[in-house]
Amino acid sequence: MTHFPYPAVLDPELVGSYPGAAKAGGGYVWDAVLEYRVWCHPERGAPDLADGSDYYYPFESYESASDFTQATEAADEPLALIVQYEYISEPEPGHYVHVQERRVTEWPVAFLSRPRRTPSTIPDFLSPNAPSNRLDILRGLAKPDSGTTSLGA
Repeated sequence: MTHFPYPAVLDPELVGSYPGAAKAGGGYVWDAVLEYRVWCHPERGAPDLADGSDYYYPFESYESASDFTQATEAADEPLALIVQYEYISEPEPGHYVHVQERRVTEWPVAFLSRPRRTPSTIPDFLSPNAPSNRLDILRGLAKPDSGTTSLGA
């Protein structure tokens, strides 16, 4: 994976205060990173600090989380705990719904290579004038189509 400057966390003072349980993936867009997490697995050789259960360490930066992963037995690659203030649900393949509610979820950090959500991201994605590959909008690759009001704005 090519490294790029991963985003800073929203509030460093809150790192470590978020609940361990979070949704996993999904939503297509992101608004902010709350913390970076590294999960450890006693069944694979990590120290047993939680009565045999998996546990995680929170970090303020991707770099710190990655360094920890490299130095720790049975530690996963870092994940990003993100907040979505709005997101795209896909209840069935090809059927997209704009959801306007706050959600916290863990994402692979590679997903942060997508541009942060803007006010036009989701409307552009759902537009009848969206490019044939709607994911290009989320990747920041879409070019404005004729008739589209907010793409490229």
